[in-house]
Amino acid sequence: MAFDGIRGLLGIAVLIALAWTVSERRTAFPVRTVLIGVASQLALAGLLLGVPAVRAALAALAALNGVITALSRATEAGTRFVFGYLGGGPPPFEVTDPGATFVLAFQALPIVLVMSALSAVLWHWRVLPVVIGGLAWAVRRGLGLSGAVSLASAANVFVGMVEAPLLIRPVIARLSRADLFLIMTVGLATVAGTVIVLYAGFLQGTVENPLGQILTASVISLPAAALIARVMVPADPAAAAAEDAVDADAAQPYAGTFDALVAGTEQGLRLLLNIAAMLVVLVALVDLVNILLGQIPSPGDPLTLQRLLGWAFAPLVWLIGIPWGEAVTAGQLMGIKTALNELIAFQQLAGTPNAELSERSRLIMTYAICGFANPGSLGIMIAGLTGLAPDRRAEILSLGPRAVLAGTLATLMTGAVASLLA
Repeated sequence: MAFDGIRGLLGIAVLIALAWTVSERRTAFPVRTVLIGVASQLALAGLLLGVPAVRAALAALAALNGVITALSRATEAGTRFVFGYLGGGPPPFEVTDPGATFVLAFQALPIVLVMSALSAVLWHWRVLPVVIGGLAWAVRRGLGLSGAVSLASAANVFVGMVEAPLLIRPVIARLSRADLFLIMTVGLATVAGTVIVLYAGFLQGTVENPLGQILTASVISLPAAALIARVMVPADPAAAAAEDAVDADAAQPYAGTFDALVAGTEQGLRLLLNIAAMLVVLVALVDLVNILLGQIPSPGDPLTLQRLLGWAFAPLVWLIGIPWGEAVTAGQLMGIKTALNELIAFQQLAGTPNAELSERSRLIMTYAICGFANPGSLGIMIAGLTGLAPDRRAEILSLGPRAVLAGTLATLMTGAVASLLA
């Protein structure tokens, strides 16, 4: 265990070094930025996972895992009414294979609609603005970011990576390149509240208190993302700060509760369709790649993209605390999350046999794959940001691949921190 702790610290150092090797500016190494970022993440992780009182409070979230069941049942009532047996209702025929009756698009994904509508209502009732404003204050004080960037970064933990920049719409076009990249990185290194319940549902029985774990992972990834972003695209002291006169509580887009409910449902529908479409395309492309790779002779099992990604990520997941005997399996999960998306990775994690991943490794990988850093999410983010700042389209496009790399390194850092406290 002592060696595992040392390995986790080594992993953090290696991940930061990797970010520095692809940094845009080869000036002096940003020692102060790194120390503040690492200290902030370790302190936040220590508070959330190491302080008994806070751990007890997070454990209380286990009771909220019953909310997952309640929301799923409520959503199923709606899907049964609209889609019949495809949405979980009784089939009008004899079922010989119960597993074959599960239809992801009609039985799992619709919870995104419900969560999006509830999030919009909570925003209108000023519950989310208060929570986001408090976190933004902590981010600003802890990491020394501007108010606008702190607000957008904090919002990413609770709302989508497209919706969060809307809170700073008045200043988004004036953000420095470093601040724009930081917001993109945080958006790709966290997950939105609209899908947290969906992912927690997949992980029921896989890790303890999945709702609390995913929420904690998303919060802990925020300082890691800010650190990696500042290392890869350092702030320019000469750049004017785009202050700051942006208030989460002031951004009130809804005329009333019913308007919030309708608008939230419409936003959720777009998100659901995006998720479903990306799943169809990405799974098809991976299968096509696997068909081509299968033509290459290889010892043992046929060569697949998943096997290649497992080999590629194995050293990195070993560095963040996964035993070497489990590193290829964990590396495949990290590869699936990066090449496809985190939804499929969480599904694969839930279905991985206990013999291939220990309980501790499952917990570490829950933290490591908890982020949107993949090509599909990047496309959604680029579409949203270029709509807000069309004059900066070329810059946003050029920063996109770097943001995916930065988001991946940040979630790996979060996995390494989780390994220190697991």
